[in-house]
Amino acid sequence: MAAQVLALLRDVSRLEAPLEELRALQSVLQAVPLSELREHAAELRLSPLFSLLNENHREQITLCVSILERLLQALEPVHVARDLRVNLQRGLTHPNDSVKILTLSQVGRIVENSDAVTEILNNPELLKQIIYCIGGENLSVAKAAIKSLSRISLTQAGLEALFESNLLDNLKTVMKTNDIVRYRVYELIVEISSVSPDSLNYCTTSGLVTQLLKELTGEDVLVRATCIEMVTSLAHTHHGRQYLAQEGVIDQISNIIVGADSDPFSSFYLPGFVKFFGNLAIMDSPQQICERFPVFVEKVFEMTESQDPTMIGVAVDTIGILGSNVEGKQVLQKTGTRFEHLLMRIGYQAKNASTELKIRCLDAVSSLLYLPPEQQTDDLLRMTESWFSSLSRDPLELFRGISNQPFPELHCAALKVFTAIANQPWAQKLMFNSPGFIEYVMDRSVEHDKVSKDAKYELVKALANSKTVAEIFGNPNYLRLRTYLSEGPYYVKPVSTTAVEGAE
Repeated sequence: MAAQVLALLRDVSRLEAPLEELRALQSVLQAVPLSELREHAAELRLSPLFSLLNENHREQITLCVSILERLLQALEPVHVARDLRVNLQRGLTHPNDSVKILTLSQVGRIVENSDAVTEILNNPELLKQIIYCIGGENLSVAKAAIKSLSRISLTQAGLEALFESNLLDNLKTVMKTNDIVRYRVYELIVEISSVSPDSLNYCTTSGLVTQLLKELTGEDVLVRATCIEMVTSLAHTHHGRQYLAQEGVIDQISNIIVGADSDPFSSFYLPGFVKFFGNLAIMDSPQQICERFPVFVEKVFEMTESQDPTMIGVAVDTIGILGSNVEGKQVLQKTGTRFEHLLMRIGYQAKNASTELKIRCLDAVSSLLYLPPEQQTDDLLRMTESWFSSLSRDPLELFRGISNQPFPELHCAALKVFTAIANQPWAQKLMFNSPGFIEYVMDRSVEHDKVSKDAKYELVKALANSKTVAEIFGNPNYLRLRTYLSEGPYYVKPVSTTAVEGAE
């Protein structure tokens, strides 16, 4: 088969309009294993195919791109970088986006290879063209360029190439294309900054991080909303949080939240700013963040009372994040009756809101109520029991009712709530004393799709593995749970049939 490929490549190189040969080559290549192509890599002559990309013929370009995608995989990245560098440069400036994407996919292979990446670092013209790809209209092209530049910057040599040469000026020139492209460059800068303190230092020295932070705290509310997402990404790293704190950015974000009450346009950026603090709390210390920035907690509580589903959704998500560890749970518990009222609101929304908001409420409840066995002290168990009872007059029936609705996402989210409390003795007693609940858990006919079957299995597993369930549910029910567990999530009970003589 490889011989046929080589023969067709020779035919393509000899003809001016080799459409038929290209179609045949594309077809043959689908049947040739990559390992076989690699054995003949030295014989693959690709220059004619690259030349055909320069002609304004749509089908010919499409065929050549498809063929090159396959053949280039057979070549080592070092060979592509060294011997096809001119073709790569041309590919990055080609008017057809599919050619650019093909080229950037090869750049991606090269930058992942420690031997080949040097070839790119020593080719400033190619790097310049990659940067200019960020400014194109096609998002896939831009994303591929960002990914390659981010990967290049993982090495000291890559950081120096990008930030200590004319390439930095090229990056700043591309930023001026329009707002969308400017945000793409910020995205790249944040990705690079997140790698290490050294990487962040290069990015801050370039002035681009400072520029991003100025826009974050500027007057344009839409720009704020976009920039906070990137700053939140930077805050996912310890060195990023340290930098933001040192530069006073966290205090500035807090002050903007304080002033949001008098800003009629605050709904554009407030969700992102609250999410920022939610992420900060869970990555550092919920207690420290909530004590140092009380406006954050105040705003979250306030947002749960909003009439705007977007605000409620963000507040509920943030409460779920805050309450995902014991320290966060204790911070929320200290707010006393306010938090009980908030739980009532979440319970109300779980029953009456849109499907999307219901699911977010159920996910938050799961996060709030879950306690790992090693953290189940008497105080914490009393707390989760109290929280559960604050959600509704009969929370077990509320979630059971939601789980019976004909929407797999809702069904699974409700099962997730039961799973979160399944290893807590107070919850097991509630389940045991609720008529029909154990039968509901054991009934495999309720779930019809894989995701739902998996969710039910997780509930059974949480119950069966609990140390208190045998005592509370009784041994017969405990054995039924163990049987369900051993049969797996997709077990179907065999139906026995009886043959009747004379039946047709």
